[in-house]
Amino acid sequence: LKIDSSNLLKKLKNAFKSKVIKHTVLNKKNVNKIAICGGSGSFLINKALENNADVFITSDLKYHDFFNGDNKMLIIDIGHYESEQFTKELIFEYLNKKLVNIAIHLSKINSNPIRYY
Repeated sequence: LKIDSSNLLKKLKNAFKSKVIKHTVLNKKNVNKIAICGGSGSFLINKALENNADVFITSDLKYHDFFNGDNKMLIIDIGHYESEQFTKELIFEYLNKKLVNIAIHLSKINSNPIRYY
């Protein structure tokens, strides 16, 4: 299944409730292969390139990390909190299935220290 790169950015922004998404030049019209790393994933940029990813989605990229794609791959930084925000629901569901005799509560606290103006 292929997706237009600009349409992918729109979908990511909505799905991750991001106010802003940093990315490199939209060099591929159609995206077929996407590599993803939640949290800080700059160390995997070369691995994504080696595996012929059209797009690499991660967070916490520094300015110079965006050059590492050599315009061969769209690099997207969706934000650290944004990339991991659904993890607690996944862990909650897993633990509820495995630990049936223990009460587990899901926190509603937003611990993201970053605000956007």
